[in-house]
Amino acid sequence: MRLEVWLDRERVGTLAYDATHHRFSFAYTADWCARPAAYPLSPALPLVPTESSADEHSARVRRFFENLLPEGQALDEAARANRVSKGNLVGLLIALGRETAGALRLVLPDSPGRDQPHKRLLTPDELTQRLRQRPHVPFTVWDGKVRLSIAGFQDKLAVLVEGEDWYLVEGPDLASTHILKPDPVDLRLAGLTSNEFFCMRLAAATGLDTAPVELHHLPEPVLSVARFDRDRDGTAVRRRHVIDGCQLLDLAGSYKYERPYGDHPHVREIRDGASLGRFFAAIAASPQPAKARLQLLRWQVFQVLLGNADAHAKNLSFFMTAAGPVQAPAYDLTCSALYPAQVSQTFAMAVGDAFSTEELSAYEWAQFCAATDTHPTQVRKEIERSVRLIRRQLPAVRAAAMDAGAAEAVIESISTIVEQQCQRQLELAPQIREMMAVV
Repeated sequence: MRLEVWLDRERVGTLAYDATHHRFSFAYTADWCARPAAYPLSPALPLVPTESSADEHSARVRRFFENLLPEGQALDEAARANRVSKGNLVGLLIALGRETAGALRLVLPDSPGRDQPHKRLLTPDELTQRLRQRPHVPFTVWDGKVRLSIAGFQDKLAVLVEGEDWYLVEGPDLASTHILKPDPVDLRLAGLTSNEFFCMRLAAATGLDTAPVELHHLPEPVLSVARFDRDRDGTAVRRRHVIDGCQLLDLAGSYKYERPYGDHPHVREIRDGASLGRFFAAIAASPQPAKARLQLLRWQVFQVLLGNADAHAKNLSFFMTAAGPVQAPAYDLTCSALYPAQVSQTFAMAVGDAFSTEELSAYEWAQFCAATDTHPTQVRKEIERSVRLIRRQLPAVRAAAMDAGAAEAVIESISTIVEQQCQRQLELAPQIREMMAVV
């Protein structure tokens, strides 16, 4: 089985699967490699193949393409709707690969109608009806087709936005431009759209490069997130190639947490998953390493101040360029501390050896500095800078969020949590440098 791999409108290679030996392989086209500005799909799949065994190459290819798929219930629904096993990577890529995160499109060679555009209006009434049917009808399946191939557990729908209208689209020139995210069906997570809307707006107000968001009411709340992997080109929408943190680190999606086997005492010391140390090492290949380090540091400091323990590797994305990876705008920013009974409060990636707010001390920040080769003075300044900006911007962002219809109780609760975190980290920041002497 072979699939053509395209980056937007350019053919870049072929993904092949040998069922007899259960091996995957990927090869770039000569035309793509000859381009002056050619770049690899990921650091693990270089333009010039490295010396490796067929099994090792297969594993890298599988990890990269598997990370394109949704997770959890969304993956179950996609497999069921297309009558393939959820372990059948090729079958799922055939079904979902025409509209993925970034610029990647995967299509069968010479498949009929593969480049036929299709665009249909999605009315507010239809969307409202489908939102209410979610307990019984998969939200990802529309017109008999799975409309989502974006990683994650939360309900999402990719749409093209033109003026005030939303469209479901297919075709090389009709890519989606926004992601719609309703509140979860689980009522214990009610207000998540208000949570993310407020946190994303607060991040943007404090200078963090963040995907634009809007909050809509149908009357059900729906968050609209502008895709940073899309550019308008006249009437067409052009795709931009991005990879998530697991693809950057060459990890399976199940290793998006630093403790991939969980927090049980028998396995909690096994830290084989994504980590801040690994990310800081990987961005050394960025075209502007100092700028990349500062952007990643600010992202991490904001997660701590926000009370977001779920800042895992798939909540980081990077544009791939010929000069190296460049961190993309922030997304999926929420205050997970708002849901202590429903969402684990264990940090997705440790700060030093701290996996919780309670464990995070000046000493652990010093451990972080040692692990990431970051000067403690820079960490102190970034904490103080972020706290100062959050406190300055919080009243206006809070008022604007409520004017947009965000749940007042959610906003007030997050504001309290953020202020508590700001005060605590502000007290720790001056102690970090002296802790370096004992690290």
